[in-house]
Amino acid sequence: MLTSAIISGIGLGSMYGLIALGFHITYVVSNTVNFAQGSAMMLGAVLGYTFGIRYGWPMPLAIVAALGVCALFGLVVERILVRPFVARGSNAWLMATVAAGIVLDNAVMFTFGKEPRGFPSDWAAQPIRIFGAGVYPLQLVIPLVGIGAAAAMHLLLRHTRRGKALLAVVQNPDAARLMGINVHRTIAISFMVSTALAGLAGLLIAPLFSVSSEMGTLFGIKAFAVAILGGMGSAWGVVIAGLVYGLIEALVTSFLGSVYTQIVVFSVVILALALKPNGLFGRAAINKV
Repeated sequence: MLTSAIISGIGLGSMYGLIALGFHITYVVSNTVNFAQGSAMMLGAVLGYTFGIRYGWPMPLAIVAALGVCALFGLVVERILVRPFVARGSNAWLMATVAAGIVLDNAVMFTFGKEPRGFPSDWAAQPIRIFGAGVYPLQLVIPLVGIGAAAAMHLLLRHTRRGKALLAVVQNPDAARLMGINVHRTIAISFMVSTALAGLAGLLIAPLFSVSSEMGTLFGIKAFAVAILGGMGSAWGVVIAGLVYGLIEALVTSFLGSVYTQIVVFSVVILALALKPNGLFGRAAINKV
């Protein structure tokens, strides 16, 4: 029971970390976040099911197409719902991105249907035995993908021209613009990567859960809690916080029951933030006067 809970928690935590990475990317680049991240996660799962299961596309093609649409959704959010408000110095993008998620959820409900659908996968069909516990292979793949995504992002930022341009925008947008870096394009790319990561999380978790238009709401809230807990400015911080969050959630569910899961987990989040207001790996902002 303990082994199964730990592996399940690591898998869930990796998924939360993927979505939280999206919050991290947009925050450090543009000082904004996309509160439709949970809906982007749902969109990835629904499109993966639609393309791969309903239409019978080869699954690799279905995954690429689903992630492409998720990235396009991020571009639309940034261009239409974030950039105009930021340009006017308004914080209305907060409500605009929330509204975008609600609109997308309901649009999917009308087109895809309200009833949950199973997402068959060979990776979640037959459990294997690890230390006496039955575990689906997909539960082992999800942490590898989550950690791999964080590592790839680190390498991208440190060792590629596009990544260095992104870091330049993070440090000083005005100076980056003077150096010929297209700041608006870089911010748009950050939103596209953000929603693509959320869509990837949806695709990974879909075979273990049912696919529905409502699946992203709670996942999005939890992922935002993970991002705050880890420290919005730290990529590795949000991934580690996701793993910790997932482990606590799985252990509480296994030993106390699902009735207590949200009470205990969010109480831990509140306590952690009371002790570390900037997150476990975050740093306090330094204001120059």
